[in-house]
Amino acid sequence: NTAPEAVFVTSHAPVYTAGTSALEDDLLNPAGVPTHRSGRGGRWTWHGPGQLVVWPVLDLNARQRDVRAYIHALEGWMIDVLACFSVQGIRRDGLPGIWVARGDVGQPDRLDKIVAVGVRISKWVTMHGVALNHEPDLASYDGIIPCGVRKDTEDGGGVTSLADLGLMISEVELEMAVKDCFGNWFGDKADMGRR
Repeated sequence: NTAPEAVFVTSHAPVYTAGTSALEDDLLNPAGVPTHRSGRGGRWTWHGPGQLVVWPVLDLNARQRDVRAYIHALEGWMIDVLACFSVQGIRRDGLPGIWVARGDVGQPDRLDKIVAVGVRISKWVTMHGVALNHEPDLASYDGIIPCGVRKDTEDGGGVTSLADLGLMISEVELEMAVKDCFGNWFGDKADMGRR
């Protein structure tokens, strides 16, 4: 009750993490990549080099006790971050995370995921958060069905990154955008730092 709010900005060694809704059948071929069950919501995702993981530790008791509003704000924050680099992020009903239209590959109806969202809230304090694909090896997603969305279905789409979209952005520039856009959705600045 005395610690200030904080936002941890980090990256991971390669790992597949399973949220509370993860299905074993969605772990296709981990090929030596460690797997870990986490207490966050959602299904399987990958974390690793080239991905920016942003973990807000916020007190929703002092903000708004509304899980949906919190997820909406996380997504809005990431949409604003992407807009800093002229990328239009899109929300999809029933599919948490942020997606982008892939007109750049001649498929304007195709939507690929660029930001995954998975949170846990305990006593109205937030944990886990978002994973923004900066410049990862996208083949790392081949070992899972990311977030339970198959490419070959109506909801399908692949996974993309800023680099895959043709944007060469430094990690410093990306982290600055994350910090600068935080206040648009969460007001006062929490302590943000790389861990």
